[in-house]
Amino acid sequence: MGGIDRRSVFVAAAAAATGAAVLPAMAQPAMRRLAELKKEADIACLYHCDFGDPPRFVQMLQNIANHYSVYGNPFDLQLCVVAHGQGVKFFLETLEGTTWKDEAMVPQLFQRVRDVAKNGLQVLLCDITFERLKLDRSRTRKDEFLSFVPSGVATVAALQTKGYAYLKVG
Repeated sequence: MGGIDRRSVFVAAAAAATGAAVLPAMAQPAMRRLAELKKEADIACLYHCDFGDPPRFVQMLQNIANHYSVYGNPFDLQLCVVAHGQGVKFFLETLEGTTWKDEAMVPQLFQRVRDVAKNGLQVLLCDITFERLKLDRSRTRKDEFLSFVPSGVATVAALQTKGYAYLKVG
């Protein structure tokens, strides 16, 4: 499957905001090859999320919101989150059956992700993490801005070679 382009994300977000029909629900996020990932704006930045601490995650989301607030046109800026290790837990529908099963999910956290994703944020989830932790990929949230990548750390490096700046909160 070809990658989801930024314009289609904005169209889907606009449709949702106006109550128009949105794309059909996905079975699970699509797999994207590293070669498909492209820098499409002069300013591009990846946020590296390999941590499971909710306050740190909230701070990352606030930084992303602040980042978007500086630019009047979301097409002037391209942001993504690369999540692996403990960082993937924030993108699961439930923590049942995971190593984090005793932790409480905070639904407002993912709503904040959805809010910043309306500006074009893409979230890239590490497939190796899902494999090694025996996480069921179908239990990932079904939002259009979520995709799997073969490896989180390889994606971080690939995006940096394509001109993305690197940010990590904490």
